[in-house]
Amino acid sequence: MFQLKKSPLPEGLPPEAICLKGPTASGKTALSLKLFERLPVEIVSVDSAQIYRGLDIGTAKPDTDILGQVPHHLIDIREVQETYSAANFFQDAAKVMSEIHQRGHIPLLVGGTFLYFRAIEQGLHQLPEADPTVRARIDQRAKKEGWSSLHRELSRVDPETAKRIDENDAQRIQRALEVLYLTGKTLSSHFFKSPEGLKMHFLDLTLLPDSRDELYNRINRRFDEMMTQGLLEETQRIFNTKELARNSPAAKIVGYRQLIRFLEGDYDLATAIDRAKAASRQYAKRQLTWLRHQSAGAQCFFDQDRLQPAKIVEWVKKNLRYNRV
Repeated sequence: MFQLKKSPLPEGLPPEAICLKGPTASGKTALSLKLFERLPVEIVSVDSAQIYRGLDIGTAKPDTDILGQVPHHLIDIREVQETYSAANFFQDAAKVMSEIHQRGHIPLLVGGTFLYFRAIEQGLHQLPEADPTVRARIDQRAKKEGWSSLHRELSRVDPETAKRIDENDAQRIQRALEVLYLTGKTLSSHFFKSPEGLKMHFLDLTLLPDSRDELYNRINRRFDEMMTQGLLEETQRIFNTKELARNSPAAKIVGYRQLIRFLEGDYDLATAIDRAKAASRQYAKRQLTWLRHQSAGAQCFFDQDRLQPAKIVEWVKKNLRYNRV
């Protein structure tokens, strides 16, 4: 176990945090636990799905034993019918990280929701809060026309944003159109002026697969394991009314969305599973694209490194700015 040096941080220098990024199924959770064994860290989840209570299997949430032994933050903080934005995350994470620093520990931010990472590291643009009425109107249109049709509309009015969003990414299409309808301005137009993130030193490390095919195979295997663990029953239990299944933000999460369609009779189970795996692979592809374009300066580790976690731990210890371990 770790031991903190008793000396405080040098006066006037910003605190630090460790950011562990990677696509889905890249091994982030396992590595975060290894880092906890050797470093004075508390884990902050950077995952837009793990915030929801009850969504345990399909979000690959750490089990209750791990959550009971290892400090985790920003997990199980919302009900499935509640919205949660990058602005909410920025506020919650800033508070939690300040408290962790006050305890003499280092925040270890772990996840694959890169918009949340960008909010913490680079700051937030001033965007309107979610509007349930506007979202319901967009959802009704999507039900009639399909999300690909709404994506084509977005391509006409805001091509810069549309090219970054997959035509089946319901949540991001909805948000881009919502901002347009509420402000009269495109989402891309809100990003001309760069804001500032938290005044903090971030040590960035990224887990990447040796090959995309191997990552996709892991994603497929993991979804099969989730089904064996009871993902269908979890979906049925949580999204147990038509209102929740159709209108709750959490119902758009990959995996749950496809199984809800099965429960509503739109697909047979085999089709729902195939579509969930395909959507997970598409999500991982977008994550890899983001990492390729946005992770300048991050230290990258690959599958062979992931199998030698002590090597990664030593790299982190060596590169902590204030040598407090």
